[in-house]
Amino acid sequence: MADLSRISYLQKGKGKDLVFFHGYLASKESFAAQIGYFSRYCRVTAIDFPGFGGAQPLTQPFSVSDYAEWTREALTALGLSRPHVIAHSFGCRVAVKMASADGEIFDKLLLTGPAGIILRRGAKYRLQVGTYRLVRKIAPKFADRHFGSEEYRSLSPVMRESYKKIVNEDLREDARRIGNEVLLVEGREDKTTPPEAAEIYRSCLRHGRMKTMEGGHFSFVEYPVAFNLIAEEFFFHG
Repeated sequence: MADLSRISYLQKGKGKDLVFFHGYLASKESFAAQIGYFSRYCRVTAIDFPGFGGAQPLTQPFSVSDYAEWTREALTALGLSRPHVIAHSFGCRVAVKMASADGEIFDKLLLTGPAGIILRRGAKYRLQVGTYRLVRKIAPKFADRHFGSEEYRSLSPVMRESYKKIVNEDLREDARRIGNEVLLVEGREDKTTPPEAAEIYRSCLRHGRMKTMEGGHFSFVEYPVAFNLIAEEFFFHG
């Protein structure tokens, strides 16, 4: 597990705890507009997951469960008590995994651009994977440089192994175990985690709702006012 002696986080405001979980290759600063807005009503805490932002690098590959356990320990160390959650993309994976294991660890959850649903992949994708595996047997360095997403190619060897663990886990069964109120906020132009995936999440959740808004995968950055109003309504007036 990561060393909790140096948690990279920022905390601002007083009142009800609200915690932010960022996306993959992002950091706590991605929620700047939300932190500024909600710190007027809450004690907001944004953390960097190990391997990202100002956090310590990974020394071994983390799965979603490893990130969930690290985060559970981090929230305890920071003295957070049953916070509301705003999570984006990869951060949604961590929040779902945590909430599925402990229904009391969070209050309400808002998941935006939620990752964790593996959609059915077509013949083109299967051909690409098969070609990659064949080439990797012959020329592994060439394969790693020329196959896979730009995101994957930018990672260190340890982070690549972690990435593979993360993206190959489907969280539908975890979502079915969640009893909390959950709001999914999806950008209509999101190509990274499309509305189809968010709708599958919603169908798995016992108390899940879904709202769409303008924007893509980072709709909370593109349209912060609209996003913040949706979040405020859900957390405090819903």
